[in-house]
Amino acid sequence: MSKRKIGVVVGSRANYASIKSVMREIKNHPDLELQLFVGASALLERFGEVVNIIRKDGFEPTATFHMIIEGENPITMAKSAGLGLLEIPTLLANYKPEVVITVGDRFETISTAIATVYMNVVLAHTMGGEVTGTIDESVRHAVTKLAHIHFASNEDAAKRIIRMGEDPDHVHVVGCPRIDIVKEVLDKKEPLPDHFYDRFKGVGPDFSLEQPFLISMFHPVTTEYQHNRRYMEDILWALEQLHMPTILMWPNADAGSELISKAIRTFREKKRPDYLHAFKNLPFEVFIKLMDHCSCMLGNSSSAIRDGAFIGVPAVNIGTRQQGRVRGKNIIDVSYDRNEILKAIEKQLSNGKYSMDPVYGDGNAGKKISDILSACDVKLQKQIFY
Repeated sequence: MSKRKIGVVVGSRANYASIKSVMREIKNHPDLELQLFVGASALLERFGEVVNIIRKDGFEPTATFHMIIEGENPITMAKSAGLGLLEIPTLLANYKPEVVITVGDRFETISTAIATVYMNVVLAHTMGGEVTGTIDESVRHAVTKLAHIHFASNEDAAKRIIRMGEDPDHVHVVGCPRIDIVKEVLDKKEPLPDHFYDRFKGVGPDFSLEQPFLISMFHPVTTEYQHNRRYMEDILWALEQLHMPTILMWPNADAGSELISKAIRTFREKKRPDYLHAFKNLPFEVFIKLMDHCSCMLGNSSSAIRDGAFIGVPAVNIGTRQQGRVRGKNIIDVSYDRNEILKAIEKQLSNGKYSMDPVYGDGNAGKKISDILSACDVKLQKQIFY
C-alpha cells in the first residue's frame, strides 16, 4: 500500500515552531510521506533564514516558494497573500499531496488554505477556534471554514469550531504541537549552549545569561498599523528605566514590522544601550531555554501565552494582539501605557516563576495528529453541520 502524502507549508519562524513535532511524526510514520514546502519569510535573511534551521534539524524541503513583497505595510501584506495564491497551486499540482496542513492564522496560511481547497485537496488546520486581536482573528476563522480536518489546541477552541458549523467528527482536541518541543527541552534540563553570542550572533553587547534578564518580543498589530512605532517606543522606554539585561527579538513580517524595526534601530543609535542584545531569529529549542532562564518576558507574542504557561515564565502581555486568547496564571495583561508596562514588569519580577499550566496540551500533539492523518477518511465536499 502506498503511503499517504502529507504536505506541510512553513512560512515563518512561528509556523515552524508550531508544526515541527508534527513534521517529525509524519516523517517517521510508516503510512505517511512528508512533503515540505518552505516559503515566505522563512526564506529571507532579514527574518533569520529559518530554512537553514529547518535543514539543520534534518528536514529537506520538497520545494521552496517566494511570496513576500517588501514594505511590511497593509498593501504589501495583501499583495504577498495574493502572490502566495499564485505560487502554492503550482507546488500542489507538481507534488500532489493528499492532505495539506496549514498552521494558525498568518497571511501565508490563508493563501495556502484557498489554494488547497480550490485544488480539491483535503485541508487540515492547526490552532483553529482560538480568539485574538489583529487580522489574525479573521484569518483564523476563515481558514476554519475552508478546512476539512481541525486540530484544536484545547476544548475551548474545539467548541468554538463546532459552533461555527464544523462536523464534530472532524474536530480533534490534540493540544498545541509547540508544547511537544517545549516539554522535550524542559525534560532534558540542558544548559544554554556554550559561546552563545559567537554562535547565534545578533547585535548589541554581550552579557551573562547567568544573571537575571528579560526577553522582549513585540510583533505588529495590523489593525492598529499606524501606531506600531509608538508602541515599540513605549516598550523601549520601560526597558531603559529598568536598565536590565534584555534579549530582544525582531518582529515578524506582518504589516507594521518596518515601523517597529525603525523604533528599535533609532533607539539603539541614540541611546547605545549596554543592556540590549537583539536577534533576528533563534532555534526554537534555544529560545525555550532562554524563556526557562529569563526573569520575565514582555511583548505581544503568543509564545508567552502558549509556551510560557507550560514553562511558568512570568510574562507581561501588552496591548490587543492576543486579546481573548486562553491564558495561564503566568500572564499580566496591560495596555500600551509605558508606566503600566513598567509597573507590570516590576510586579512579575517580584512574583518569580509560576507553576506549570498545561492549558495548551500535554506535549503529545504531533503523535496524535500523525495517527489521525494516517487513518482519517474525509470527503472533499463540505457542508455546514447545524
